This record gives sequence, structure tokens and C-alpha cells, in this order.
Amino acid sequence: MKISINGKIKVFDTDILTFESLVKELNLVGKRFAIEKNGEIIPKSHFADHQLSNGDKLEIIGAVGGG
Repeated sequence: MKISINGKIKVFDTDILTFESLVKELNLVGKRFAIEKNGEIIPKSHFADHQLSNGDKLEIIGAVGGG
């Protein structure tokens, strides 16, 4: 499966990939971020059951605290 993440193609050796498994694969567990899939923000509450498809385009935005 090929997915575009922040403009770069990443290839995965599986046909079934959820947002939850992607977050683990990218070492984002416990971090603050948002994921946009094909122009739509996906709520974290849907990560476990929301599947990715070949050719999906993701934008992952990290939250930065400041003051």
C-alpha cells in the first residue's frame, strides 16, 4: 500500500492499515497531532476503526506549545 504523508510517498507491506497502527508505526503515540486524510480531519476517537486506502493523502500536523 502506498500512502502520501506530508507530500512524501511511504510504502507499507500490508493491505489493511488503520490510523491507530499508522500512529504506532510513525512513533506518534502519546504526542499531540492532527491527521488530515484527503482534505478531512479524522478525530482521534476514530483512529482504531478508520482504515487507510492505497493512494490516500495524509497531512500530519504536530501541536507545539508555547507562551
